[in-house]
Amino acid sequence: MCNSCRTKVSSWVRFTSSQSSRRKPFYITTPIFYVNAAPHVGHLYTMVLTDVLKRWQVLNGEKAILCTGTDEHGMKIQRAAAQASTPPKEFCDLTAETFKSLAKRAELSNDHFVRTTDKDHKEAVQYFWLMLRDRGYIYESKHEGWYCVSDETFYPETAIEKRLDPFTGRTYMASQETGKEVEWTSEANYHFRLSIFKDRLLDFYKANPDFIVPATRMNDVVKWVSEGLEDLSISRPVERLTWGIRVPDDESQTIYVWLDALINYITKAGYPWAPGKETAEGWPADVQVIGKDIVRFHCIYWPAFLMALDIEPPKQILTHAHWTLGRQKMAKSTGNVVNPFFALDRFGVDVMRFYLAHDGGISHDSDYGNHFIVERYKKALQGGLGNLVSRVTRPKIWSVRNAVTSASTGQLREPDKSTVEQIDMLRSLPGDVSMKMRELNPGAALQAIMNTVYETNKYLHISEPWVRAKKEEDRETEQKRVERTIYYAAESIRITGILLQPYMPGKASQLLDMIGVEKARRNFQDAQLGADEAYGEANAPVGKGAWDALFPPLSVET
Repeated sequence: MCNSCRTKVSSWVRFTSSQSSRRKPFYITTPIFYVNAAPHVGHLYTMVLTDVLKRWQVLNGEKAILCTGTDEHGMKIQRAAAQASTPPKEFCDLTAETFKSLAKRAELSNDHFVRTTDKDHKEAVQYFWLMLRDRGYIYESKHEGWYCVSDETFYPETAIEKRLDPFTGRTYMASQETGKEVEWTSEANYHFRLSIFKDRLLDFYKANPDFIVPATRMNDVVKWVSEGLEDLSISRPVERLTWGIRVPDDESQTIYVWLDALINYITKAGYPWAPGKETAEGWPADVQVIGKDIVRFHCIYWPAFLMALDIEPPKQILTHAHWTLGRQKMAKSTGNVVNPFFALDRFGVDVMRFYLAHDGGISHDSDYGNHFIVERYKKALQGGLGNLVSRVTRPKIWSVRNAVTSASTGQLREPDKSTVEQIDMLRSLPGDVSMKMRELNPGAALQAIMNTVYETNKYLHISEPWVRAKKEEDRETEQKRVERTIYYAAESIRITGILLQPYMPGKASQLLDMIGVEKARRNFQDAQLGADEAYGEANAPVGKGAWDALFPPLSVET
């Protein structure tokens, strides 16, 4: 790039935090997944969590963009490819395809799948480097320290400790934070002036108290930054690391994998931007979803890199907890993992999406187990939601459509105490769910939806419409009571069905077909009590027995 072009484009970057007059799309990202090994169910959880949040925006009528992808550079990949006797690019191609397949199987509604080996990403990274260098944030220096290949990062002396391998008796130095082995490294490379961003970062956190969710991790980040920041080594000598993007104008150095990887989020948002186009493809990200183990990189390094070029940081970062197996962290390195493809084959995509969203942790880890999935399926889906749909749609002694018509024409009887409680619950549900979503807590939102299902089943049990429908004495009065009960039970199915679409796209669509909700009436604005007067005639089979129900018995339960 010639100097005049650099100067011209550099002037564009100074205005990247300016707001376009056009409304920008909602932009949400998963982390890009490291391809040194196959995905596990923890990766599936991150995908599902992100997709639920994206689909929620679409449900609310917003244009939303979801970006996911794979992180394919670094020493870990270089070593993994060597051990597999496979060229690095070929190794990455195979594993990246597996992550693509997982996204498709999970019904991820992603708009982009970025790979750090993509040409447009390489160009964005090298341009970003040049802008940092031109602004004086990069300098060359000798670096000595403890480097962790597994974590792809240097750790200060205060962050390492000596450990003993109980199986071999070997002692080694390891990161206190991750437990991964570190090695002493001395090399000449480039550094980013991270230390000078301490006050600016602290001011940013103070001005944006909801930047990191949950708040406990924000407190951790503020503590880390307050204790001081060291300048960050952002390149590796080519003789140590060949697999990566080369430093512009210095072929002897490879760009540090985390600087390379983080830039993916703006690569697919159109970086580098022409004037006035900064927000056209979604930047700044509205939410970036990550696991709690990569908070330091996304909540300290990433905003500092962006601030250096006057680019607005993401609005929020949702940091979720981990899935454990046998109370031990799932990790590719130890083999303590669950194959997500096997889980999807066994339980189905909607069931797995439901289970992960419902039981997955934000603040605290969750333990995974097939018996937990079976238990959740039986209680929540088969015995809860599926049972409710069958109880309302299958009986021939009443008509859902007639009940809806009576409600729309003001012919329902005055509500009794249990019906008043049902009405209040249905009126408050959309707002409660919306609030939980704004708090970036899809699990709590889902639990609120399911609580409505459970309470509606109780409402049916108390009201006993199947008994009242068969009474001969005072028949007209009893029929009106039946219609009242069926209407408010059907409204529960309709409203919860609409709200469940981000979680279980397939099953929610089937449910709404079973009670005859038109495709055009399935948005958030329709999830209000009495908002739809046209449904009630089934557009899909409601079934007759257990095996053709919305949620049939599991063929294999353990």
